[in-house]
Amino acid sequence: MAATAMDHDGGDMVTPGELLGNSLTLVAGRGAYTEGRSVRASVTGHRRIVPPAPGSDDQRSTVEVVGHKAHGAVPQPGSIVIARITKVMARMASADIMCVDSKAIKEKFTGMIRQQDVRATEIDKVDMYQSYRPGDIVRAVVLSLGDARAYYLSTAKNELGVVSAQSIAGGTLVPISWTEMQCDLTGQIEQRKVAKVE
Repeated sequence: MAATAMDHDGGDMVTPGELLGNSLTLVAGRGAYTEGRSVRASVTGHRRIVPPAPGSDDQRSTVEVVGHKAHGAVPQPGSIVIARITKVMARMASADIMCVDSKAIKEKFTGMIRQQDVRATEIDKVDMYQSYRPGDIVRAVVLSLGDARAYYLSTAKNELGVVSAQSIAGGTLVPISWTEMQCDLTGQIEQRKVAKVE
């Protein structure tokens, strides 16, 4: 049975984080990683099972995710991304990446902006809660692939930061300085790390 799956590249389509099987019966190969007893996909592609070599001590099959290169843009170090802030914490903010180098992506990538990567000056005085709010749209650059789940992003350049945001009152926030945006409904000013308007 396994031999037929071995050469079959058109298996189930999987996306990053999706469960591929149990590590008691499967070894993580290319495009996969082990998390506890779970084997999960690290890329988008087709699941492929490779049976163990004859006489191998480890009789578990290897699961791979292949053929993922054609599935949309993937963040790389140096890529400019557009992301939506999903959560703000004291030392970092998390975001869902929506575009990479002006191209829409077809799978979910998570980004993380650490306190030291918000701006280039007075890094020790950065207040995450006065830089971003959940729902903000930011332009950022990819620094690196952080852990298995998130890319490290930076907004520490003038042209990077919040490009679109909604006020507490539900109005549109308009940039008025590098650190402030004003609600078009109430005139209330909110703090943000604002991207330079091109």
